Amino acid sequence: MSEAAPPNNPTNNNEQPLAAPVMPAKSGGGVSGAVAVLALLIGAGGAGLGGWGLWQLREMQAGELAQSSRFDEALSGQMDALKQSERSITGRLSQFPARTELEERWRTMAMLESGQEKLVQRLDKLTGASREDWRLAEAEYLLRLANLRLSAMQDINSAQRLLEAADGILREQDDPASFPVRQVLARSLETLRSLTPPDRIGLFLSLGALREQAAQLKPLAPIYEQEQAPVVADRWQQWWEKISRFVRVDLHAGQDIRPLLSGQNLAQVRLTLALALEQAQWAVLNASPEVYRQALQQAQDVLAGQFNPEHPQSAALGKRLTELSRQPVALQMPDLSSTVSALQNYLQRRQAQRDEAEAAAASTKKEGARQ
Repeated sequence: MSEAAPPNNPTNNNEQPLAAPVMPAKSGGGVSGAVAVLALLIGAGGAGLGGWGLWQLREMQAGELAQSSRFDEALSGQMDALKQSERSITGRLSQFPARTELEERWRTMAMLESGQEKLVQRLDKLTGASREDWRLAEAEYLLRLANLRLSAMQDINSAQRLLEAADGILREQDDPASFPVRQVLARSLETLRSLTPPDRIGLFLSLGALREQAAQLKPLAPIYEQEQAPVVADRWQQWWEKISRFVRVDLHAGQDIRPLLSGQNLAQVRLTLALALEQAQWAVLNASPEVYRQALQQAQDVLAGQFNPEHPQSAALGKRLTELSRQPVALQMPDLSSTVSALQNYLQRRQAQRDEAEAAAASTKKEGARQ
């Protein structure tokens, strides 16, 4: 091997360059054969790799197609399910009421809620009332009932007992503010105690007994009843018996001569007298003095005009009718409206004082909370 002389480098004269090794030369035939074999191997590997890649590509395409078909089937099933769900929801929505009906129901619900709220407030107010308030409300009810018994039925005894019960409730309260109410109540009680209630039951029964007597009254002249007599052979005697049924001779009749009553007319007169007495009984039960006196006057007129006033039975009946006509069947009842009004005013003042106390307590509580 020979070394070449280094080039002249004016910048670095001290450094010497290294010499590159020289490879020995080989023959050209061996190198080209190796290259050919290597190229053949590379070509075969590339062909195999391309085939494998093509197979993988086909497999991937087949998998994508299968997955796409499955996806399409799943999507179609979901679409069917959605359509069915939509039909079901549409059917359910069709069952719901219309908007106007819903609005009407909402308004009705709002009204019910408002009414329920008012009832709850009223219930709270009632449950919060004390025992004294309940007793005062009972006293007001008793006064109203007493006024009704007097005006409708003229029941003095019941009204008096009701007023006494109401006065007892006010006495239990022991409230000086109830003094005006008790004063008016005492006046009403004394007025009722001074009244004498009419004996309506006794009058009704007496008139009923007189009706029974009226059915047995005799007319102005006695009625002769034909007795069953034996057959009379004499034709003159038979003719006289027939004539005697139509002709009567009364030597003691006086100046007041009236026609005799037949059996039918007598029954009608007795019925008229009984109806007049029944009307008087109705007037007693309904406390109607005008109707009562008119009915008794009608009964006296029938008795005096159609029956013998000298007969003991007729005279006793006429005397009794005169006595009963003087009996009172109704009284001028006192009006208890002033007593009821006095109690109502007392209750209103009591409630107003309670409301003021509650408002003052609430105001004090608010001020304390602010501080």
